[in-house]
Amino acid sequence: MSVLEVPVLSVKQMSKQYGNGCSACKHMKSGKVTKNYCHECGTVYACRDLTFDLYHGEVLGIVGESGSGKSTLMKSLYFDEEVTDGELYVAGFEEGKKNVFMESAQKKRYVRNHLMGKVYQNPILGLKMDFSSIGNIAEKLISAGNRHVGSMESRGAELLEAVNIPVHRMTEEPRNFSGGMQQRVQIAKALSNNPPILLLDEVTTGLDLSVQASVLDLIKGLQRDLNISMVLVSHDLGVIRMLADRTLVMLEGKIIERGLTDQILEDPQHPYTQQLVHSLL
Repeated sequence: MSVLEVPVLSVKQMSKQYGNGCSACKHMKSGKVTKNYCHECGTVYACRDLTFDLYHGEVLGIVGESGSGKSTLMKSLYFDEEVTDGELYVAGFEEGKKNVFMESAQKKRYVRNHLMGKVYQNPILGLKMDFSSIGNIAEKLISAGNRHVGSMESRGAELLEAVNIPVHRMTEEPRNFSGGMQQRVQIAKALSNNPPILLLDEVTTGLDLSVQASVLDLIKGLQRDLNISMVLVSHDLGVIRMLADRTLVMLEGKIIERGLTDQILEDPQHPYTQQLVHSLL
């Protein structure tokens, strides 16, 4: 198997539930369970047996309505939340042979700080709003073990310039910035330690259309120049069409369809995907 055929990230039968479950939902008794919610005990099955791979230089799109489990999946991949069950293998960690979900908090932090970057839908989750923009980047670099102030400053300036933050605003706090600029600072921070994997969670939601377009162009350019692997979550098929090589469609915590993005958009098989694609036309 060539290097390009070995996944940089592999998820196997990942599940995340909120609540302990009961006999009604464990056996999915009709009338007791609606979609992925149990009326008997209140358990929500946010992600159910998710399995997929991400390859070198690939953009994997994940699309679905609110509540489909997309953001829960992203929180789990970045260890913002613990999974209920499942396996995660990352190529740069223990030769991709150890289930990261079962590793210690320290080892998860290593994977998060060295092998991944994440851009959150809400910049408040990804940035310290009372730090300078360049200070936010330094924070990520320090987490990855960098201690050289001069190199952190030059790396921060280089990245902020790459995402079109004016030089004279680099020492300004992100809370003074527009939503689009905050997202660009988040992207710079996420890329600071050259991670092989970038997680993008609804990064254009709530932005004006012109700002959305500039952020998407930036992501597309960075992906092309750095050949980074990305997991891109969106409820917007236009965003998926522009950026994703392959796409997973999620509904009620499950993957209901997967394939090349063009194939899914031109010939959707599942009724829900057909409805999604039709709403875009």
